[in-house]
Amino acid sequence: MPVKSTISATVWSEFRHEKRNEQVRALYPNGMHEAIAEGLRESGAFKVQTATLDEPEHGLTQQVLDETDVLIWWGHIAHNEVQDEVVERVYRRVLAGMGLIVLHSALMSKIFMKLMGTTCDIKWREADEKERLWVVNPGHPIAAGLGEYIEIEAEEMYGEFFDVPAPEQLIFISWFAGGEVFRSGMTWTRGQGKIFYFRPGHETYPTYFNPEVRRVIANAARYVAEPGGTPPTFGNVKPLEKI
Repeated sequence: MPVKSTISATVWSEFRHEKRNEQVRALYPNGMHEAIAEGLRESGAFKVQTATLDEPEHGLTQQVLDETDVLIWWGHIAHNEVQDEVVERVYRRVLAGMGLIVLHSALMSKIFMKLMGTTCDIKWREADEKERLWVVNPGHPIAAGLGEYIEIEAEEMYGEFFDVPAPEQLIFISWFAGGEVFRSGMTWTRGQGKIFYFRPGHETYPTYFNPEVRRVIANAARYVAEPGGTPPTFGNVKPLEKI
């Protein structure tokens, strides 16, 4: 099946920091989800909608998810407020073929931990450090249009060990001014759905306005939205040959 000419993307975030923290509100007056959505809209290849934690069903009704090719998820301080039934709904859609992009601190979200089956824990430090994301898989579609690295003037540090299963593809490795490194861009497949984790995006930095960061997210959205193969058959079946 060919990739759709227009991909339906839903950008989800908690939308909590922007209401409580003046620094975050100044950077993202319309919410981090809108900044991420703006980057997708700029490419012209996406039909974009947003959803937030405090909407009914967190904005992720079955109808919304059924019409979504790729879901982009940012969360931080309210992971535990996400209803388990909504997590299960998203989980089943990923297994059925919806793409998922998990950003920054959403590594500790219920949905990512459920899909990974691990703690997803890390080291971290907030010290305005330079981050250099090295492209270690330059032939991958998610790295299309990038140079050898992306340099971010100031970001929160994440350091190894990152407790996730070995990825299918490693695309970015970050180096931080304090000396740590981190596997910052990785992919997995669960069922028919593709998952991409991308590290940058702490709420007190203008990371989601960075053109190269926006390019990565758009590239990743195209990649994880690619349709899978024929859905598998489960349960009791008749033999193909005479027994």
